[in-house]
Amino acid sequence: MAKTMNMVWASAIAASLALAQGALAQEAQKQTPPEGATPKDFTLPAKQQFQLDNGLRVTLVPFGKIPKVTISAQVMAGNLNEGSDTWLADLTADMMEEGTTSRSAEDVAREAAEMGGSLTIAVGPEQTSVTGEALAEFAPNMVALLADVMLNPALPPGELDRLKRDAQRNLEVALNDPDTMAQIAFRKALYGDHPFGRLFPGSDQLESYSAEQIRSFYEDNFGAQRTHLFLSGMFDVDAVRAAIEAAFGHWKKGPPVLSRPPEPAQGRRYIDIVDRANASQSNVILGLPTIDPSQPDFIALEVANAMLGGSFSSRITSNIREDKGYTYSPFSQLSVRRGDGYWAQQAAITTDDTAAALKEIYLEINRLRDTPPSEEELKATQNYMAGIFTLRNSTREGIINVLNRADLHGQDDSYLTEYVSRIYALAPEDISRVTSKHLRPEDMTLAVVGDRARIGEEMAKYIDPQ
Repeated sequence: MAKTMNMVWASAIAASLALAQGALAQEAQKQTPPEGATPKDFTLPAKQQFQLDNGLRVTLVPFGKIPKVTISAQVMAGNLNEGSDTWLADLTADMMEEGTTSRSAEDVAREAAEMGGSLTIAVGPEQTSVTGEALAEFAPNMVALLADVMLNPALPPGELDRLKRDAQRNLEVALNDPDTMAQIAFRKALYGDHPFGRLFPGSDQLESYSAEQIRSFYEDNFGAQRTHLFLSGMFDVDAVRAAIEAAFGHWKKGPPVLSRPPEPAQGRRYIDIVDRANASQSNVILGLPTIDPSQPDFIALEVANAMLGGSFSSRITSNIREDKGYTYSPFSQLSVRRGDGYWAQQAAITTDDTAAALKEIYLEINRLRDTPPSEEELKATQNYMAGIFTLRNSTREGIINVLNRADLHGQDDSYLTEYVSRIYALAPEDISRVTSKHLRPEDMTLAVVGDRARIGEEMAKYIDPQ
């Protein structure tokens, strides 16, 4: 009986709670939540900068309360420096991870782990990044380890065949991915035979690379005056500075940074359909060359991009994903390098909806060109952009990334500290102006990977942006 009564009481209490929660939910729906405060400008942590006699630049940023440090050496040497030897920079980085003249790869990994961290190397279009993380107390030791990897790489010839086999497997996987196939066609159309237009080597080319070529690439491209060393986190500034001078002070000056900007991409009306018979979807990239972050319109163009396709609530995403169900994850982006950039909208669209989806994408671009957005839509996008900017710069790695990007594009600290204010200073007319000026459908390149038999003729009716 007691058990039954307890169950009755429990049921009554649960029902009462449900009614109360329902009433609260209804009341909450009636109330408009208070408007949030205007986000504040980004506050750049105090930093120290100096340069060694050999040209190595150093930026120290004490930051945060977690007792860890991130150390990142950004070397101005990447795929741009390869010439026609595609992926030679990537193989060089792989070889650098195979140890130094005094430490094996296992020794490097073990020592980094004993410091509570790791050490990695990554290659980008213009830079090679050598990055180490460690507990704060080991910051000088990590400086020394990172310097050994950079200054004294063993580049062991005996490991090259294994690394090339790994690269060949990665190449085979990439070249069979439809997103990658579309990216290859798009970049080739924009950049031609420039290194930025050659994303992948041929299998025979990759196999042909020798240990001597890798050694030459390292010697010709790595050196102090091409390198900027960033430290962010908790560390003893004096001890770290002494460690940097001891570890890097004797490094060769090396070659200067390439003074010429990348050859600009060519804006032209171009369509490339890569046939993929019986494909269930079309992988599409539509875009054109545009400005880089050093240009006055860039922040406004970032907001326009977020409004068009660069956020989950963007116009193109709402149109072809939410409303019409043509695709699952469309997105647009501004891809930038030093003195160079392009805008691109990307989507994997169900095959039979390819032409219709493209029609809607052009419609949204032209709508933003012709008609300024509402104040409400602009404010929502500004809030999103300001929030993302703040979040990206709230970590040790984020601080280094934003400082490195500003350095790469020749921007001073005010670009960072005034970024949020500049976003909120934009008016609806500014968004339409930059969209009209920089996102010109008549100059856009279209790359499609899909079933030509099913999409070619029908799509032709819609791809004309006029």
